[in-house]
Amino acid sequence: MPTVLYEKDDRIARITLNRPEVMNAINDELPLELAEAVARADADPDVHVMLLSGKGPAFCAGYDLTFYAEGNGSGAATQEMPWDPIKDYSFMWRNTQHFMSLWRAMKPVICKVHGAAVAGGSDIALCADLTLMADDALIGYMPARVWGCPTTAMWVYRLGAEKAKRMLFTGDKITGREAADMGLVMEAVHADALDDRAEALAARMATVPINQLAMQKMVINQAIEQTGLMQTQRLATIFDGITRHSPEGLNFKARAEEVGWKQAVAERDHGTFDWTANQELPRRNR
Repeated sequence: MPTVLYEKDDRIARITLNRPEVMNAINDELPLELAEAVARADADPDVHVMLLSGKGPAFCAGYDLTFYAEGNGSGAATQEMPWDPIKDYSFMWRNTQHFMSLWRAMKPVICKVHGAAVAGGSDIALCADLTLMADDALIGYMPARVWGCPTTAMWVYRLGAEKAKRMLFTGDKITGREAADMGLVMEAVHADALDDRAEALAARMATVPINQLAMQKMVINQAIEQTGLMQTQRLATIFDGITRHSPEGLNFKARAEEVGWKQAVAERDHGTFDWTANQELPRRNR
């Protein structure tokens, strides 16, 4: 089964993450298939706009930790020591650039978030040109607490320094309503209205000539890229590898292998585990 579905509806290309049984969690194939779908839409002279969504109960739950944390998948996410940082960087940089295909595409991309867009799923959602959320959907980058650094760095470009620090110093999840109020996403609407709002926006944009859409996107993106976006992403990608091979990162992976990733993630996100001492925190310190 493909991890990403592609369908063309007149002037709109519909790109859908397709691992609903695991809330569209990211495996080795999904980033590449996402980039291929974006390239297909970008090359189609009939497509004016792309609409990105996720199948099933959520947009994307981040990297598949059953694959990467418990079993380590291909071995690229956390290596046996001594760690090869270039192998790690190459693996994560490829994924980052696949996510950034949404940003680099000549044609605009609308991302529609329901359920959740968390961890690596937030990287995907925030690379789109316009992001709409259900007001009760959740977004956040919880691995900022341990075992991750958002490689696309889109938090700071969408929020500014202080609000990005607020999110990444805590690893908190916020609702779509809070995300819209903060300026992280364009708009939050009631879950029942999300599809209609996304369709209306895509239909409106699809009436604009492709060359006009492309020129506006290029000018706006250039203003961001001039600030050093790629250099920031390179640093973030290097740091992401370090977070997974730091003492705390290795303790997190060992804990996930011991008790399962769901418990390890709950301990991380609720702040009940000391990853430096590799032990549960006393209740008075939580």
